[in-house]
This record gives sequence, structure tokens and C-alpha cells, in this order.
Amino acid sequence: MERICRLLNDALTPYHATLGLIDSDGSRQLTLHDEHGTLTLQRKVAARQLLEQQLLVDLVDGLHRDLQIAEGRLQPCVIAALQHQRQPQGTFA
Repeated sequence: MERICRLLNDALTPYHATLGLIDSDGSRQLTLHDEHGTLTLQRKVAARQLLEQQLLVDLVDGLHRDLQIAEGRLQPCVIAALQHQRQPQGTFA
């Protein structure tokens, strides 16, 4: 798990990531602090997200998005618009 913490810290610089202990359902609490030590983001993550490479990449992508929202650099409505734009446009007969 120490390796995963190093990977998360590298991917999320300048934030500092810490993983809590495993809870009853096998998840961990992921906490991100900024460079001043202020709590910025917390998320419960499944063990599988930390062990499978693609799920870990998806987790980091989601954390980057959540950090942008927390910092006020990205509005949730922009995300919804982008997701809507990516959906295939069906046609009606």
C-alpha cells in the first residue's frame, strides 16, 4: 500500500494523499491535504480501485476533477455539459 500512496502523491502533487485503515467492507478513506496541510478532499475508495491499474487511473482522473471543482476552477455544470456532449446522439424514426 505504501507504493500506492507514493503513486497517488506523485500523481496529485502538490497535494498530499493519505490512505486510512481498511474498514469493515474493505474500503479505505483517501484524504488529500494541500501544501499548507488543510484538508481539501476526502473520498472512500474500494480496495479494487487501488489494486487495478485502470481503476487507479480512473480514480486519479476523478480526483483531479474534484480538486478543480474544490478550487473553483471547474463548475459542476461544465462537467455535465461535457458528459452530455460525449453521449451519442440518437435519431428518432
